[in-house]
Amino acid sequence: MSVDLNADLGEGCGDDDAMMAIVTSANVACGVHAGDESTMKATVSSAIRHGVAIGAHPSYPDREHFGRAVIERTPEEIYRDVVAQVRALESIVREQGARLRHVKAHGALYNVAARDRPIADAISQAVRDLDPQLAVVGLAGGAQLESARAHGLRAIAEVFGDRGYRPDGSLIPRDQPGALIENVEEAVAQALELTRSGRGETICLHGDGPHAIEFARAIRKALERTGVTICPVS
Repeated sequence: MSVDLNADLGEGCGDDDAMMAIVTSANVACGVHAGDESTMKATVSSAIRHGVAIGAHPSYPDREHFGRAVIERTPEEIYRDVVAQVRALESIVREQGARLRHVKAHGALYNVAARDRPIADAISQAVRDLDPQLAVVGLAGGAQLESARAHGLRAIAEVFGDRGYRPDGSLIPRDQPGALIENVEEAVAQALELTRSGRGETICLHGDGPHAIEFARAIRKALERTGVTICPVS
């Protein structure tokens, strides 16, 4: 059994370099909800040093709310947003002699794409037009994965070790009770259960919480103790 561990990095919060030593994939902020050209270059450089697979993390154009507020945008606008952001990061990745592996939408855009097929299709079409070899990461059981497969793309199902779930498999919104798991033992137990169930190919470990590194290390150690191989899938 194997699983990928990913984190959203280059967002200006948390210890990115410490997280890079734990995860196997990094979703790099593309300078819209967070970051800029300088942070993208630094994050890509760190990923290369640690042998971590590099992905783009495009968002709604919403720096004020860190990309976590839903913005009314048409599928055509979403398509253009994703193309511009992924291109910006891809150029930096190429300059440093590496290859972009995947695309994972950020925050509100990720959650909308998990349930809204036209938005998911806009993201998938943008990725396909940029590079059909790129994989798309989306919420396990969500519309983004169905869309990616329909566009002939590699679809990577994602689960969360540190987020609460609704009964229907969607994530509890961050502004509601139970959205964030704040107990390390509970996070470890959830990560182990999700891995055993085969529900996801990659586990997201958020890097912006006060105990992010502690949670990430504990989850990785627990998985390895049970014989799970930690490796990138993109």
